[in-house]
Amino acid sequence: MNIAVLTMFNGLAKTYSLVHVVEEQLAMMLDEDDLHIRMLVSEDCPDHERNGIFADPRIEWVKVTNRYQGKLIHWKDYAGSCGEVHDTFFGEAHAIADDLVRKLRGMDVCIMHDILYQGWHLVHNIAVRRAQLELPGLRFIAVTHSLPEARPFRTEWPFSARYSPMPNTTWVYPTESGLRALAQQYNISEANCRAVHNSFNPLAEGSADLLALSRRVDLFTSDVLIVYPGRLTPGKQFEKAAALAGTIRSMSGLSVQLLFCDFPSLDIPPATYKAIIREQGKSRGLLDGDIVFTSDEGWPGGYPHHAVMELFGLSNLFICSSYSESFGLIVLEAASRGNLIVLNEAVPALKELGASLGAYFMRWNARNFGYDTRESYEPSEEAYLKDHASVIVEKLKSNPVLAAKTAVRQRYHPKWVWKQQLEPLLREGRAPRDETL
Repeated sequence: MNIAVLTMFNGLAKTYSLVHVVEEQLAMMLDEDDLHIRMLVSEDCPDHERNGIFADPRIEWVKVTNRYQGKLIHWKDYAGSCGEVHDTFFGEAHAIADDLVRKLRGMDVCIMHDILYQGWHLVHNIAVRRAQLELPGLRFIAVTHSLPEARPFRTEWPFSARYSPMPNTTWVYPTESGLRALAQQYNISEANCRAVHNSFNPLAEGSADLLALSRRVDLFTSDVLIVYPGRLTPGKQFEKAAALAGTIRSMSGLSVQLLFCDFPSLDIPPATYKAIIREQGKSRGLLDGDIVFTSDEGWPGGYPHHAVMELFGLSNLFICSSYSESFGLIVLEAASRGNLIVLNEAVPALKELGASLGAYFMRWNARNFGYDTRESYEPSEEAYLKDHASVIVEKLKSNPVLAAKTAVRQRYHPKWVWKQQLEPLLREGRAPRDETL
């Protein structure tokens, strides 16, 4: 499938927010093996500004003319609905249209960013409409990134192009709330408008270790993401965290990902302890793949601390069921990245630290000063876990900061936007021909 992206960028500075939006969408499309991407920019867009995704060799970089009769075309902001255009306006539009026909030929879909909206793109608006007459098989997606304009009572050509339908075109806005206003601006049916969110990619500036792990493990779709770093020893009581995670899943129906950033210990063979942890998690409700050890994913000696901190920025729940701690620095690290903190109250250091952080407490076996404690649960450990799992789930849902953090990770990540919004739009059939109300 051949996709053209028409922006008419004169530069690629990130201070222009649309550059970032297009960059994110290009990255989404480049993840698909069957898409060929052709990027159309102004011929005056400097090559030296191409970096990051814009320098990807899989993108066919094409420049659209910005000259008429050998002279530079100066874009004028025709933001009104009536008036007069400069003398060479239509000649410039025709020259651009002829170039667009050549450079859009063979494409299946053309995504236009603000071309039909912005007043300074009026000349390109007219050019696109003229080029479409010679490209009947090309489907257009017109994206508007600014607040739709109220439709004026009186319009004159060519200003009316900013308020007129265009055949074989689907109209896009970043939010559902703007679709009615978008339809009214262009005098089209709201049924032919779609929402495609701007995405936020928390991996955009991630470390190499985080990016490598994200290629092996799904870090974004689970409702509950738990990161538990530590030495692979029974003293950390990883199996207790796994049992609680499984109970959370079985009690709530939420999806759970439990990620152990583990490093070696001589206390027990790693395979033996991992099997115990997995069995405890699965017996309580976790599925195959819900428990991940970074030592199995390419970091047998331990996952780097800087990347652990990045993972805490994605996770929403931290469970420290450890048998013994002298301080618990990892608790501060998890809390600093906005996680709900669940700690073993029977460990003095964790109780002291957690009390100052507003942590949620549970009790597991622990080492105290001069003696060890062993917990017994009435009527059963299963009932104990269910009671606390219900409270933890409610805290995750009711805390607006945690809820927002989870929503950003799940619903505004590029993969979600791609799968739920942009890909279906690109791969769907033609838009209706009769666009007027």
